[in-house]
Amino acid sequence: MTTDLAHEAPIAVAGGAATDTGLRRRLNEDSYLATAPAFLVADGMGGHQAGEVASATAIDEFARLVGRRSVSVDELRATFDRARARVNALPPGGGASAGTTLTGVVVSDVDGEGYWLVINVGDSRTYRLSDGVLEQISVDHSVVQELVDRGELDEAQATRDARRNVITRAIGAGSDAEPDYWLIPAEVGDRILVCSDGLSNELSTDRIDRILRDEADPQAAATRLTHEAVLHGGRDNVTVIVVDALGVESARGCDVAARNTQPAVPDPDDDDTADTRPRAGAAAGGGF
Repeated sequence: MTTDLAHEAPIAVAGGAATDTGLRRRLNEDSYLATAPAFLVADGMGGHQAGEVASATAIDEFARLVGRRSVSVDELRATFDRARARVNALPPGGGASAGTTLTGVVVSDVDGEGYWLVINVGDSRTYRLSDGVLEQISVDHSVVQELVDRGELDEAQATRDARRNVITRAIGAGSDAEPDYWLIPAEVGDRILVCSDGLSNELSTDRIDRILRDEADPQAAATRLTHEAVLHGGRDNVTVIVVDALGVESARGCDVAARNTQPAVPDPDDDDTADTRPRAGAAAGGGF
């Protein structure tokens, strides 16, 4: 478990991460970063080691953020642009034409308040467990998600559809699409889950929810989620990051709470926060 209790940090966090090649792949093409203020997962694609190179290249650029107090929206966008340029510039035989997803959170500060700044491109996922509710923040950039949004597939059909791994946005792979971004007010007790689709394709949302509630320690939660995904099929690489908010800076100062504090979420009826929160379920959006 990695803990950041620095007084000056907008969000004091404890985090854990785990990754596994799975049972059917020869290489692990996932890469991740789990050091404050950045908690990100990239799932490479392209085969023949190209996906592994693409995901590692993208994460390497975001690793330059490590050690900062917080990251602004403009800084995150600029980092994404540099990561995409590096992936696009990979040489033949060294990752050319490969691509990668990217999802996760960075710690941000808005007018003295601690915020989760979420980024997503592709079908890896970022969730938040808060006030007893597990909610997917990111929206899959995939053919199947588009069909669900149009009402042509329901959620159950989507999990079985042969096109579920076809994504519509990526870093590299000929895509120049922009990622989605969200700013979400952080609350003491928030638990963030960042994962590649090797987790979400093997475990139901209910099972993920149960494990996140059962395991108080974020490293134990990340390890168990990864292990169970492998046991339930392990058809893909699996990478999981779990991050807990131990304290959140506010205009009144930093309030660090005990680790067993129950998750809390801003009142959705509060006009100051409602527009920054994701909508429930697959229709979540709110990028800017």
